[in-house]
Amino acid sequence: MKNIISYLQQHSDDILSDIKTLVAAESPSMNKAAVDRCGNVLQALFAERLGIDAEIDVQEHYGNHLKFTLGSGDDQTVVLGHFDTVWDEGELPMGEEDGKFYGPGILDMKAGLVQSIWAARALKEHDLLAGKRIVFLCGSDEEVGSPSSSEWLSRHALGSSQVLVVEPAVAGTGALKVARKGTGQYQIVITGQAAHAGNNPEEGISAVQEMAHQVLFLHGLNAPDRGTTVNVGIAQGGNRINVVADKAVLGIDTRVTSEEEAQRIHAEITQIQPHLPGIKLKITGAQSRPPMRQSAESLAIMQRAQAVAQQIGFSVEGQSVGGGSDGNFTAALDIPTLDGLGATGAGIHARHEHIIIADIASRTALVAGLMLGEDHVAG
Repeated sequence: MKNIISYLQQHSDDILSDIKTLVAAESPSMNKAAVDRCGNVLQALFAERLGIDAEIDVQEHYGNHLKFTLGSGDDQTVVLGHFDTVWDEGELPMGEEDGKFYGPGILDMKAGLVQSIWAARALKEHDLLAGKRIVFLCGSDEEVGSPSSSEWLSRHALGSSQVLVVEPAVAGTGALKVARKGTGQYQIVITGQAAHAGNNPEEGISAVQEMAHQVLFLHGLNAPDRGTTVNVGIAQGGNRINVVADKAVLGIDTRVTSEEEAQRIHAEITQIQPHLPGIKLKITGAQSRPPMRQSAESLAIMQRAQAVAQQIGFSVEGQSVGGGSDGNFTAALDIPTLDGLGATGAGIHARHEHIIIADIASRTALVAGLMLGEDHVAG
């Protein structure tokens, strides 16, 4: 790996420059025009650094998904990532301070995408891609649950020998992500009957009162001993202080470690009944991502990652995390999957989101080593 490491260290400023370019192309998930503009920037980077063009999967409501293929061998590695972010345009500034670079989506996960491009470039420049095919699947809607990309990426990942997910490493430890919880999102719309809160409250049916009962029920579904969490993150109701509320809305996030728990939680939520007479409930949503479990084959990739990291000059461990990613989908297809191979840093979905500049070259080299599969570069 020495030649690869040296090459990437020499180009660390170029890698950071490309990261800044991609981060500057802001791409909030629900702004298709902005996401597609960012996709155009990403295409330009692939063309400049690897000389390859995108196969574009056109979307009506979300940004277009992009597939890039390097090489034509039988041994296929998929690099998985997304270029949408949780930040509205202009909401989060870019800047460098104390060896960290800050910006919207820089850690989650634009830096990882750029690092994967340069990992492949390093291998290409050293003629190490013979017999290999590297497919980059870049989705545009991961931050909202991958509603339009999950089937697309699963289809293109089938038959791969491994999937490398360039989501960020675990904050603080730099660990890779070997298992993730499955995730779900639900909404409950509560309809009651409005009435004057002073003159005739008995004629009303309070959607807010019903909401309170349902929040307590939903949080009662938590099962920490089974790794299950249910969180009502949105609770909105009523529009006037002197009116019995006739409308309320709950937004619910679920996390599970097993398919059995996913089925239990889905059944519990979708079969909820009103607590108050006269209340109507409209329940929508589903478990959007299956749990990502570490298989024997995925463990083998983790062990190779540790061996490659040792050659580079650092150590790395694996960790289970609560958040979901598109790696959940490929792991559910029994494709060996390793996550957390992107940048190091902290502040995912937070205003202090940043990457550690000093780690860029070494983490890029780690991805390059894993792209080689069973081979290790000695020179």
